[in-house]
Amino acid sequence: MTFGIAAPDALLGFGFGGTLLALFMRVGGGIYTKAADVGADLVGKVEAGIPEDDPRNAAVIADLVGDNVGDCAGMAADIFESYEVTIVSGLILGLALVTITGELKWIIFPLLVRGIGVLSSIVGTYVVKGKKDEKRGNAMKAINKGFYTSAVISLIAFLFLAHYYMHEWRAFLSVGVGILLAIVLDEITKYFTDTHYKPVKDIAKSSKTGSATLILKGLAVGYEAAVWQTIVIAATIFSAILIYWGQPVIYVLYGIAMTGIGMLTLTGNNVAMDSFGPIADNANGIGEMAGLDKDARQVMADLDAVGNTTKAITKGVAIGSAVIAAVSLFGSFLTDVTNVQAQMGIAENLRIAVTGIRISVPTVFIGLLIGGAVPWLFSSLMINAVARAATLIVDEVRKQFKIPGLMEGKVKPDYKQAVGICTVAAQRELISLALIAVLSPLVIGLLLGVEALGGFLCGTILSGQLLAVFMANAGGAWDNAKKSIEDGLFGGKGSEAHKASVVGDTVGDPLKDTAGPALNPMIKVINLVSLLAAPILIQYHRDNPIVIVTIVVFTILILVSILYSKRDASTNL
Repeated sequence: MTFGIAAPDALLGFGFGGTLLALFMRVGGGIYTKAADVGADLVGKVEAGIPEDDPRNAAVIADLVGDNVGDCAGMAADIFESYEVTIVSGLILGLALVTITGELKWIIFPLLVRGIGVLSSIVGTYVVKGKKDEKRGNAMKAINKGFYTSAVISLIAFLFLAHYYMHEWRAFLSVGVGILLAIVLDEITKYFTDTHYKPVKDIAKSSKTGSATLILKGLAVGYEAAVWQTIVIAATIFSAILIYWGQPVIYVLYGIAMTGIGMLTLTGNNVAMDSFGPIADNANGIGEMAGLDKDARQVMADLDAVGNTTKAITKGVAIGSAVIAAVSLFGSFLTDVTNVQAQMGIAENLRIAVTGIRISVPTVFIGLLIGGAVPWLFSSLMINAVARAATLIVDEVRKQFKIPGLMEGKVKPDYKQAVGICTVAAQRELISLALIAVLSPLVIGLLLGVEALGGFLCGTILSGQLLAVFMANAGGAWDNAKKSIEDGLFGGKGSEAHKASVVGDTVGDPLKDTAGPALNPMIKVINLVSLLAAPILIQYHRDNPIVIVTIVVFTILILVSILYSKRDASTNL
């Protein structure tokens, strides 16, 4: 309303700001929480044989703080940027339809949908209740009840909105498919990560033959989960095509954006489900340190296991929304480049909207390959950062275990030192990893051209989606397999099966809580940088001396960032 015709550019700037900050919080929070968690588990549970949240462990407070930094603040920022990027893409495409049809409803509809979603989420929270006569209720059942209640209320409201305001059913079907997508992703994630289903039970069973077979089983579960979730997202996009069949492509892209908006209609429920995880985890840890009775600890342990599933579900929804938003932003990319090409006098049959992104062109295929490789590089550097910080925590905890009287409970450890190590490690990684996400699309666009940049985006979206879902589900499944064994399966705590499951959980920690979730904002940072830069990049040729210098400088910055992220752990001291 304020910027008028310049609104799309302002909205993209707004979206980029939210996405970049979410990337910072995901990277920093993920490294913080998992450095503490992995370090505490390796020394405390595996080496010293003490409970997970034993107050004698110097890293236990850092672990509890990390849950808030990584899973609460980090995930809230992640969901927020997914929420606002989908609304940005919807409004930009809606503005294009207003230009064609002269009807303002295309912009107002996504705003009304989001407003309805807020109200339905509020109603849904009051449905989440446990039965008073149950000593150990089914928390997942109560949470699902609230989620499905909100979904039903939203669908009914959208029905009335489509009939009385839009005067057509296609918009309703698009947001309805989005809600259905969220529910299906919810169920798929639950199947692969919940303790009640076969995948987690099989992982737990494989612990009887050691940590190697347990890790292999978890990898298989994660890979399979990535396949099914990707197929569901593909089917969802195809549904948007069918809904607007026969209409110009701008209507199809608008339908895809509405699917993303519908998918995140229940963001209030998603934030609550995600926050439930670290709240239950911290309560369990505080119960351990306070020495609560066995029954109370078991209740909190059960809630902690449910929290692992709810965290995996919200990550699946966030990753799915990233792909949906990226597809709609990809349409904006093609539109913007075509408009600039028209202003430059390029013949209509040579404009990108007509030619499309042709992977048969070698430079485009190169862009596709590099784009597919970036999420893997990003994940490698994230996991390396966790391993480096965890090494420092392990050394610190081992050193403090040697303090006279500490293991007897007569002396308290120096919790502050572990918190300091995690804080410094998290902050040191932010800029280098963000530079890779921001500069890589600029280098590709300047060096190979905007069509190759389109191929780069395709590779990043596909590779990032598969890798992120794999890591989130494999890590969640390993964690819950450990919880199942701690509840008494295959010898319970202290058994060889339990030690194997702790190794699996430790391997999965940086996957599910650091690298996997960080790929979601990374995908959208790359998309938004490309969208903002493409109209400028297309006006410069790579033979220009300024362009050559820019490419060289950006490439050097990327290489320095990679080398900095691969430095030895001793340099952190």
